Amino acid sequence: MSQSSARLYRGRVADQIVDDLRAQILSGALADGARLPSERELAAQYDVSAPTIREAVRVLTAMGLLSTRNGSRTTVTASGDTLLAMSIASVVQFEKVSAPDVFGLLGALNAYAVEQAVERASDEDIAGLRAAAEQAAKVADAESSAAALLHFFVTLSAISHNPLLAALCRFITQMQIGLALELSKESAEEWGRVPRSLSKARMDIVDALARRDGPAAVQLVREYHYKAVKRVQTSPGAKRLRETDPGLAGLLSSWLGTHVGLGGSADRRTRP
Repeated sequence: MSQSSARLYRGRVADQIVDDLRAQILSGALADGARLPSERELAAQYDVSAPTIREAVRVLTAMGLLSTRNGSRTTVTASGDTLLAMSIASVVQFEKVSAPDVFGLLGALNAYAVEQAVERASDEDIAGLRAAAEQAAKVADAESSAAALLHFFVTLSAISHNPLLAALCRFITQMQIGLALELSKESAEEWGRVPRSLSKARMDIVDALARRDGPAAVQLVREYHYKAVKRVQTSPGAKRLRETDPGLAGLLSSWLGTHVGLGGSADRRTRP
C-alpha cells in the first residue's frame, strides 16, 4: 500500500479512496489475487470511518476490480479481459450499437492484426495458426466448432504481438460467435453452414501469412469477414428478427447482458 494514500485532499473522501486503490491495482502495486487490507486497517491508513471504506470497496467491486465474499477477505480480481469486456458491453448496450457495426469493426481490427502478424509473427506462430485452421475444419458439433473458430481468430490476433489489439479482437470475436450461436439455436445445421463454407478461406489467410504477403493477407481477412457477416445476416434466425430487431442490436444487447459480468469476460461456450 502506498503511504501517500493516507493524505487525502478536501472533497468526497470515498471517491479519493476509490481513485487511489484503483491506481494501485492498475499499476500492479496491488496485484491480481492479492488480499486487500482489512476494513479496520484501511480506515486507519486513510484516517476515515469504516462506512467510508465500505463504500469505496463497493464501488471497486462494481468496477470488477475487487471481489468480496462473505466470511473471507476482499481480494483483487483485476482482469484485463473482464474490464475490457464490461467497457465494450456498456457502450454497445447504451448506444444500441447494431451487430453489423460491431462486426465491421472486428473486420478492421483483424485486418490490422494480420498486417502486424506478417511483420512480427514467427514461423512457429504461423504453424500454430495453421494447426488452429485445420482443427476448425474438422469439428462438427456447434459448441466444439464455436470453440475451434474462436481459437483460430484468438490465435490470429495473438500473433500480431499487440496486446491491446489482441484483447479487442478476442472479445469482439466472442460477441460475433455468440450471436451466431444464438441465431442458430433451432438448427445445428444452420450454425455449421457458415464455418464449414469458409474453411478454405481461413487456410488461405494462413498461407498468405506464411508467404509474408501483407496485402494479400489483409484482403483475404476483409473478404472473410464480409462473407461471414453476410451469411449470419441472411440466416433464417436473422430473417425472423428482421422486422422487430433489424440491426440485431436487441439480440446483441441481450447476449451481452447474459454473458458479460464480473465473473468473466464471456460465457465458457465461446472460449477456446
